[in-house]
Amino acid sequence: MIRVLGGPKRLCDGLTRRDLLQVGSLGLLGLGLSGGGAVPAAASEGTRTLPGFGKAKSCILLYLYGAPSQIETFDPKPGAPSEVRGELGTIPSVMPGLDLGEGLPRMARVMDKVTVLRSVTHPYPIHGVAFATTAIPRIELPMELNPRDAGHWPYLGSAVDYMDRRGAPEGAVPPVPRNIGLPWGFSTRRVGEVARAGPYGGFLGPSFDPVWAEFEGQGTVSARKTLVNKVWEGPEPYRGIDPGGRFRLAEVTGRPPELTLDRLDRRRSLLEQIEAARPGLDRQWDRLGVDEQRSMAMGMMQSGNLARAFDLSEESAETRDLYGMTLFGQASLTARRLVEAGGRFVSVFWDEYGLAGTGWDTHWDHYPRMKDELLPGLDQTLSGLLLDLDRRGLLDETLVAVLSEHGRTPRISHAQGGGRDHWSRCYSLLLAGGGIARGRVVGSSDRIASDPLDRPISPKDVLATILHQLGIDPASGWADRQGRPLPLVPEAEVIAEALA
Repeated sequence: MIRVLGGPKRLCDGLTRRDLLQVGSLGLLGLGLSGGGAVPAAASEGTRTLPGFGKAKSCILLYLYGAPSQIETFDPKPGAPSEVRGELGTIPSVMPGLDLGEGLPRMARVMDKVTVLRSVTHPYPIHGVAFATTAIPRIELPMELNPRDAGHWPYLGSAVDYMDRRGAPEGAVPPVPRNIGLPWGFSTRRVGEVARAGPYGGFLGPSFDPVWAEFEGQGTVSARKTLVNKVWEGPEPYRGIDPGGRFRLAEVTGRPPELTLDRLDRRRSLLEQIEAARPGLDRQWDRLGVDEQRSMAMGMMQSGNLARAFDLSEESAETRDLYGMTLFGQASLTARRLVEAGGRFVSVFWDEYGLAGTGWDTHWDHYPRMKDELLPGLDQTLSGLLLDLDRRGLLDETLVAVLSEHGRTPRISHAQGGGRDHWSRCYSLLLAGGGIARGRVVGSSDRIASDPLDRPISPKDVLATILHQLGIDPASGWADRQGRPLPLVPEAEVIAEALA
């Protein structure tokens, strides 16, 4: 039963609202699931006989936090009223009938390499990164703001890591951590005490969190951001970074992933703050098995292969420029290097930076940010990644998934610079490579991209499809404390129309 409860919450758009979509009961989530009770679930022959099973050796997940507008990206509506289609026009792609927003000219030239899902839908218009990237069947606002809530399910990369560990010989160490996140611990570079849920080990525990990278470098383009009565100004790395910037593993540098930007006391050095914070964190991590993960990552770095994968100086200037000299671009290039080195699941987050309510969360200044930052950055990086993987012969074995938590309202608000608010009833996602069909559209929306016209797709179907392509049966999984089997992704189906 869904109920709306009282109690004001200050959300990303600055409005005080009643709690959204509180769930009265979480059913199975109350059973206290544990990764220790693994069961060899029966194979789903119907799923395994679908095309593409195991075609992808690895996955690069590009996550656009805040949620891009479907209308300005992969589902434009040139015939809609002006209050829907907005200031930006539509351009044709190399695929007849597959048009894009005009801010994606590079992507228009490579749409013959991808499948667009235009009818993704769910009932939770909040920043439910956990709902978008885990098998949790329902989400509520307090859980969104509590990464360690006991009801959370494991992140998709954590599920892949878990299943691969089960299938690996005892004591086997992969050449690269199976589950790596870039450019830094999710939700750790914004002003705000509360972290966001999503890319964590969930009921498997923190030892199944992604192994996070740490970006060391400087932004080169200044930006000014506002949120209600807060103002932030400074270099914005998602708009541009110095070519000397580099990535390291946070577990090797020792930086606690929960240390948010606004907690960094500018009067002391970062090292002093880390050393002051580490004793308590180390005790907690020791207890939860995180030290084992950190030691394994350090051993990989010392072996040289992983350290080399992070060394962007080995790339030509042409290749680095292909991705764009931005944080998202160079993180995506690093992701390609990591899968080349043997990485299994690499996530790149376009995250909030400096101030909450940023990323792709365009409640205001929608058009200035879409034109100056968001669309150019996505266009160059995503097209560059697809071209680079293809020319290296890696696209057929590397699944690329572009995900987000929802879409944006079809009608534009009168906020400063225009605004589109949260909209989960219909939005677009993208899959490419790793056995995914090329040049295909699955599903369609109505005339204003408000609701699916056909083939509604759940975010869980997208997760099940990614697992299927990676050779993991979505019907297999883990057990609850009573030993009862639980699928990796319950009540989901592989999107057969998206498969080659």
